[in-house]
Amino acid sequence: MHRGLAVSGGADVTQTDVAIDVPALYATHRLRLVRMAILLVDDQASAEDVVQDAFIGLHRNQGRIRDPEAAVGYLRTSVVNHARSMLRRRGTARKHLRVAEPEIAEPADSDVLLAEEHREVLAAVRKLPPRQQEVLVLRYWSNLSEAEIAEALGISRGAVKSQASRGMDKLEQMLGGAAR
Repeated sequence: MHRGLAVSGGADVTQTDVAIDVPALYATHRLRLVRMAILLVDDQASAEDVVQDAFIGLHRNQGRIRDPEAAVGYLRTSVVNHARSMLRRRGTARKHLRVAEPEIAEPADSDVLLAEEHREVLAAVRKLPPRQQEVLVLRYWSNLSEAEIAEALGISRGAVKSQASRGMDKLEQMLGGAAR
């Protein structure tokens, strides 16, 4: 497993001679990260931008990562942070728009892609508060451990547990007891 992030914003970070194979990481983890990001930002184009930005950040900061094994954790954290920023920017832009945005219809084949029960669960997850959404996506979609989720979100393991529990309780209420 990938342990703690070795990237720090402080002055104690030193350059290392260990190279990170960014193209190999991209080939191996891009699709999984895009899928995770789609659940966080709710559209594929934005999710791909978020993941691309995470890989660009990794490329730029690879000399600051002491342990190459921490690169995947860096990417997960970066994807979550970029997704949050994107959602904040969207919210701000929508508040200040004076002209109504045109309705964007879902792709015609979207009904075929997800079974009805999956659509219902995803719709319910999207109604949860952002932190609960993030924890549940990282836990049940990305199969991360509590420690990895805590690292990616910058919160304690206890906060991961409580957010997951609260989110599952709300999902259970919304879905009529079928969430767990």
